[in-house]
Amino acid sequence: MADGRAARTDPDVRTLRPIGGLALVCAVAVLVLLLLVDAVVRGSWAQMLLLAPWPLLVLWVTYEAAAASFVRMDAVGVTVQNGLRRTSFGWQRVRGVDFRWQLEFALDDDTTATALGGPARARPPRQSDQEREVEGPRVPTGVRVLTEITERRDQAPSTADDPIRRSWDAPALIALGVIVVWAAVAILVAQG
Repeated sequence: MADGRAARTDPDVRTLRPIGGLALVCAVAVLVLLLLVDAVVRGSWAQMLLLAPWPLLVLWVTYEAAAASFVRMDAVGVTVQNGLRRTSFGWQRVRGVDFRWQLEFALDDDTTATALGGPARARPPRQSDQEREVEGPRVPTGVRVLTEITERRDQAPSTADDPIRRSWDAPALIALGVIVVWAAVAILVAQG
C-alpha cells in the first residue's frame, strides 16, 4: 500500500479527499484555460507561451492548497498526504485514531500523522423533527469515517506492519520545477 501498488489491485481501497477542493481546482483550471486561449486569440502562440507560467503557477498553488491532501486506506495500511509531504504506514503501526480538528493517527514512533485531506470535526447535520422520528439522529460523516478507520485497524492482519515512511510528493515538485524554469525563461525572453 505504501508505494501505491496495492491501491491499484485492492478493491477495498478507500480514499478520502476534500471534494470542495477538487471543485475549486476544476474552476481555476477552466479559468486558466480560458485565459490561455484568450492570449492566443488576441495575441499569438508565442505570447501565450510567455504568459502561461503565471496562471499555471496559480493553478499549482490552488491544487496544493485545496486538493493535494488525501487519506488512502486499504487492508494493509494508510497513506496520508498533506500538501507536499506523504506519510505511509501499516495498520500495526497505528496506536490510535482520534479527532482533534482533523483526523489524527497516533503512530508507534511517538509521532502523529494529521490528515488534512480527511474528515474534520463537524456538527451533526440538521434534521427536521419528522426526519429525526423516522430515521433517527444522523451521525456526522467524520464520526462514521472514524468508526470505519477503527474497524479497519482492528481487522488488519498482523502482517500489515509496513514501516513508517515519510517522503515528498515528487510529481508535484517536478511540476513546480518545470513551471519555475518556464517562468525564468519567459522573463529572460521578454527582457531580451
